[in-house]
Amino acid sequence: EVQLVESGGGLVQPGGSLRLSCAASGFTFSNYAMIWVRHTPGKGLEWVSGINSGGGSTSYGDSVKGRFTISRDNAKNTLHLQMNSLKPEDTAVYYCAKCLDGRLYATPRDNKYDYWGQGTQVTVSS
Repeated sequence: EVQLVESGGGLVQPGGSLRLSCAASGFTFSNYAMIWVRHTPGKGLEWVSGINSGGGSTSYGDSVKGRFTISRDNAKNTLHLQMNSLKPEDTAVYYCAKCLDGRLYATPRDNKYDYWGQGTQVTVSS
């Protein structure tokens, strides 16, 4: 059974940092690209970042580029999202998701996914 469990969310002041983690199990983690998406009631689902199976290729949404860093540890079956210089508009529920194959596609919507976790809330507020 595929399981993805996010952690690391919380309340942080603007300008602060958080590191999200996603623990994966039930599949061969190193064979699949992984992505982070976030959801807010106002904007809906937004693609945040993606990483290919080997970790050598990454991509970011325009709103987080230069502030967020995605990484993965295939030995520990874990995905991370380092979030720096957080803004109130980063407030959302963040989900990690397993892609259908190991490639990271240039167009975010082409990175189809089949499993996702329960999400972790990130709130950026003073």
